[in-house]
Amino acid sequence: MSLMNVVSLLAGLSIFLFGMHMMGDELEKAAGTRLKGLLEVVTRNRILAMLAGVAITAVVQSSTATTVMVVGFVNANLLSLTQAVGVIMGANIGTTVTSLLLSIQIDFGAIFCCAGLLLQLLEKRSPGLHSVGRIAMGVGLLFIGMNTMSTAMAPLREWEGFRQAIVSIDNPVLAALIGAAITAVLHSSAASVGILQALAGEGLVPLHTAMFILFGQNIGTCLTALVASSGTGTNARRAAVVHLMFNCLGTAIFLILGSFLPLADWIAAAAPGNLRLQIAMIHIAFNVVTTVVLLPGAGLLERAACLLVRGKADADRELRLRYFDERLLNTPAIAVAQLAREVQRMGEIAERNLSLAMACFDTYDEESAGEVMVSEDVLDFLNHAVTEKLVQVNGLDLNEKDTQLVGRLFHTVIDLERVGDHAVNILEAAQQKSKEDIHFTAKVQGELDEMSARVTAQLENALAIFQQQKADDETYARIEAEEDVIDQQTEALRAHHVERIKSRKCSARNGAIYLDMLTNLERIADHAENIVVSVRE
Repeated sequence: MSLMNVVSLLAGLSIFLFGMHMMGDELEKAAGTRLKGLLEVVTRNRILAMLAGVAITAVVQSSTATTVMVVGFVNANLLSLTQAVGVIMGANIGTTVTSLLLSIQIDFGAIFCCAGLLLQLLEKRSPGLHSVGRIAMGVGLLFIGMNTMSTAMAPLREWEGFRQAIVSIDNPVLAALIGAAITAVLHSSAASVGILQALAGEGLVPLHTAMFILFGQNIGTCLTALVASSGTGTNARRAAVVHLMFNCLGTAIFLILGSFLPLADWIAAAAPGNLRLQIAMIHIAFNVVTTVVLLPGAGLLERAACLLVRGKADADRELRLRYFDERLLNTPAIAVAQLAREVQRMGEIAERNLSLAMACFDTYDEESAGEVMVSEDVLDFLNHAVTEKLVQVNGLDLNEKDTQLVGRLFHTVIDLERVGDHAVNILEAAQQKSKEDIHFTAKVQGELDEMSARVTAQLENALAIFQQQKADDETYARIEAEEDVIDQQTEALRAHHVERIKSRKCSARNGAIYLDMLTNLERIADHAENIVVSVRE
């Protein structure tokens, strides 16, 4: 085998991988908004979770990509560990689509590439054709890469050293380890199975040996997910471990079956003369049977993962994004939805801070005051972190609906951060009131309590509208009318209190704190209205 054959082999592999990524990326982009719907189905039961895994992997054409995506979803609290187990099992079935596609003995490479190029040239007439064209070109490059690898490896048939090496792989365990190593290096089971099909297609690897190599290739695909889980939460690491255990158990089962049953002969009889199809059939049988056998015991796998990966499942490190994970940037529609959950979290924190601060103003409590300040640090962190991620997401290929939502989130983050600041101002007023032993009359305290109740209700309504992402004319008119009432009441109370100060019914210090409270509450109401305005636009 000459140097040029090696170069051709590497070139074929590069074309194959490039085509796979092009096709997967475009399909994932086109189906991104639908993935959210699939994930909603996942929450129902494990069978549906498995079917969702099949569907997602059939789209992105990589079980590794799906598993890494699932690790990100678990880390972002989008999926529970229980739901993730089913998706991971289904992903192994979905990845068999590629091997089945490559087993077709018709040279589709040139056809798909030409069709893809033509569709992209027609992009100006119909923008949607560009994505379809790239998908078609990706499929074409898969076939071209496969054929290039097959041609490059053909001379190996005449190399005695290679034949001896293949003959020496008569140990099923050794063959499985070789398969695992190949997949671990390539970071793609679909690519390693494609290479195996190319070798078998040229008559370089007998089906019996290829079968055991294929079993091991399913283990090698776990490495990427394990690496991707480093630095994630406990449950995300457990999801990667479940993936490893699932494939190791499946490989062990089939190593035993393949050693004592004539599996290779049965497959050869089912598809005589087509080694690529035979390997694809073994790949399908392995993943379907393993899933059917292990799915009922998924709970046991989950518990085993919990024993292997110790730690608190829901460890709440507040200074972090709880619902967003970097891996979600590969699915823009889900990334936007998860950032909206982070903003909703900001709203819940800001609302609680307001409640605690007002409680401290009535009766000062050191523990509650400390909680407000800790939560304020979280709000400041989320303000910067969410804004940074929104900038990243805004640069992705978003549909019109998600683009509008990102714009709303930018505005809402700013308003919620300011609500938190005003809550801290109220807490500082409470601290001064307690420190200086300032007391208000029942009437004055009642005025502040009434204003606080109005503003708190306004903020709660605004956050509910934000969560629904819907503000019709009637809803907005109601919010706007309440805002007018709050403004008018603030001015009336402010004027009335100034009169009390002038008539010496109230001290200057009491008056200053009272007026500061009115100002902060009125501005919180302004920010609540801003949130509704952003949803309405």
